[in-house]
Amino acid sequence: MIRAVLFSVCLIAAAANSSLAQEAPPPSAPAESQAPREWQSLSAEQRQLLQSYQDKWNTLPPERQQALAKGSQRWLSMTPEQRSSAQQRFGQWRSMPPEQRQELRNRWQQFKSLPPEQQQRVRQSFQRFRQMPPEQRSELRKQWRQMSPEQRRSVVRQAPAPRAPPPRNR
Repeated sequence: MIRAVLFSVCLIAAAANSSLAQEAPPPSAPAESQAPREWQSLSAEQRQLLQSYQDKWNTLPPERQQALAKGSQRWLSMTPEQRSSAQQRFGQWRSMPPEQRQELRNRWQQFKSLPPEQQQRVRQSFQRFRQMPPEQRSELRKQWRQMSPEQRRSVVRQAPAPRAPPPRNR
């Protein structure tokens, strides 16, 4: 059990803060194949959200226009609680030093390069970790920091295989 929990901490070190990083957009087509998006093609709500871009919209690269349009759609689909959480995470992100942001980007890319089964394993471990009492999480973090890199690798290698995720209600 302790190994599984320590494994969670290991994965958290690599992925926990990835929730602070914005999800990387899927690979897109080359810029020349993306047509510019007209300002008027956005919904009224999107135009209101993106009004600071109105004057320079036509000078933005098409991929940037698409990213802003997609982000505004996502924002508009969020609940007030989700928006508040996103604003808080963005504030945390902006307050980080550039080196720390880059490290998180690197970790996020490492996570995204994992096979889907390993990504699921990381997510499950992180969820188990989050469900622990704060004192237990603190103790695990302390143990993890005291381990040598060799010990950490050993814990990761010996972690249990993931269980099937529970069905999601959508």
